[in-house]
Amino acid sequence: MRKYYYSLLAACAVSLAHIAGGMAQEPVPSSPPEILPVAPAPVAPVAAPAEIVLPPIPAVPESLPEIPPVVVPELEPITGLGSPVVLPPACTSGRCPLRTLPAPGTVSIPQPPVTGLLAPAPHPTMLPEPGALGAYDSLVLLTADPSAAEAPPAAPPPPPPFGGPLGERPNLLGDWRGARGSLRERGFNFDIYSTNFGANIANGGLTETLKYRGRMDYLLNIDGEKAGLWKGFFIDLHGESVFGDSINQFSGTLMPLSVAQLFPVPTGSSTALTGVKFTQALSENFVLFAGKLNTLDGFNQPFTGGARGVNGFWNGAMLFNPVFIRSVPYSTFGGGFAILRNMEPVVSFVLLDANNTPNRDGFDTFFDNGVVFVPQINIPTKFFGLPGHQGITASYSTRSYTVIDRSAFIFPILLGVAPPRKNDSWSIAYNFDQALYVDPCNPKRSWGIFGNLGIADVNPSPFRWAANIGVGGSSLIASRPLDTWGLGYFYLGFNNSLQKLAPRLLPFRDGEQGIEMFYNAAVTPWFHITPDLQIVHPGQRRADTLLYFGLRAKVDF
Repeated sequence: MRKYYYSLLAACAVSLAHIAGGMAQEPVPSSPPEILPVAPAPVAPVAAPAEIVLPPIPAVPESLPEIPPVVVPELEPITGLGSPVVLPPACTSGRCPLRTLPAPGTVSIPQPPVTGLLAPAPHPTMLPEPGALGAYDSLVLLTADPSAAEAPPAAPPPPPPFGGPLGERPNLLGDWRGARGSLRERGFNFDIYSTNFGANIANGGLTETLKYRGRMDYLLNIDGEKAGLWKGFFIDLHGESVFGDSINQFSGTLMPLSVAQLFPVPTGSSTALTGVKFTQALSENFVLFAGKLNTLDGFNQPFTGGARGVNGFWNGAMLFNPVFIRSVPYSTFGGGFAILRNMEPVVSFVLLDANNTPNRDGFDTFFDNGVVFVPQINIPTKFFGLPGHQGITASYSTRSYTVIDRSAFIFPILLGVAPPRKNDSWSIAYNFDQALYVDPCNPKRSWGIFGNLGIADVNPSPFRWAANIGVGGSSLIASRPLDTWGLGYFYLGFNNSLQKLAPRLLPFRDGEQGIEMFYNAAVTPWFHITPDLQIVHPGQRRADTLLYFGLRAKVDF
């Protein structure tokens, strides 16, 4: 019992010693605390951390609260980084300016630009409903600027200036020290150009030869209102000169290889005033005209380069229908009217003096040998969403013509009398043109196909029928915006009376046919060079199939 008692006392003493040692290590406070600290409890073993209890997760409601709609503010056009990109007006990069984005809240399906025969079909969700816009109109709405319909019509652009650097101005002589621009403001517009032809029949024809012929054209347009007269009145003058030797007489063909070398006279040199036309517009859709008319000036089928033969095709069979040669004179007195739509004639009628008087005034033979009626219908079309025309032209002449018959040779020689004559002659022709591509940046740049088909009376016309077809227009090279090109084929069917006219002295084949190709390259805006190639099977039997090379140089002064 004593042993247990003494052991208990020893254990208490050891415990007190430990406590005293721990208190000795505590720092002494600078001032005695108001409340004495409580002695710490004996060190107990570290207990395991208590379990963390998370709050309960609330239950998911059966329906979520409605989320308010997000309102997207209308975007302002980006400037610097966001405004529509503006390219130069000429679209020299070959791409069109970017269209404005549709208004917020609208959805449009973009369509590719029309670049071929068939326009892309509208998206199924955008097909027109019965009574709505047509397919072409829907395509326009899909690809056009939505704000364009609300914009007011733009004013016509000002005419291009005559001045500028030598390689960029439209005319070689520029603005004439300001006089040319001043005259234009007063209503006087001058267009003067020189065209020079180097022509070579390299093989075939009647004679293989190389010839040079040149011409000058002087055109003056007077705007009556600007000139101090009255509104809607215009005067057009056309003078022309030719010089040198024509290649046409060596070919053995009935149609000229170069129609520009044929007028106003087929051979030799001459200067003539072939056109003096007065025009009065009674409204925007109806005009009257009269005077001495140059008929080739009034005929300009798209994609051919014009009937004068100084800008496009050379051969006359590619520029106009040959069935009209017998009845329609080149330069004569006449008058008529035209009904316009969008500033181009759709219906016209012309009454002409049947006498051809290109190099004389013609007053001494004024309408003394009959008249020529020339009605014409030319309907604009929009096949495949691209511009085109379908037209019919006719002619009826009351003139007295020498018949194409053997008697025309025999009577004057054997009997000493005038050859027999025949009154009246008629012809009719169908023509068309259709664009296959139109530059979306410049509607004036396009290329497409064209054609003509015509018939005429058996006698006195030498041609029973004629046809041509071709393709051409603006250059396919995007970096050559001022160049043009063309490729075409023609056929002329002769009347039997022409073939039987003088089979020994002047034998003819059944017809004449050929192909022509050209490329009109713009060295500068005022200087163009045009190489031309023709392969023609002539109408005369004495002439072999010919190979023709030509080089044309035109300078606009």
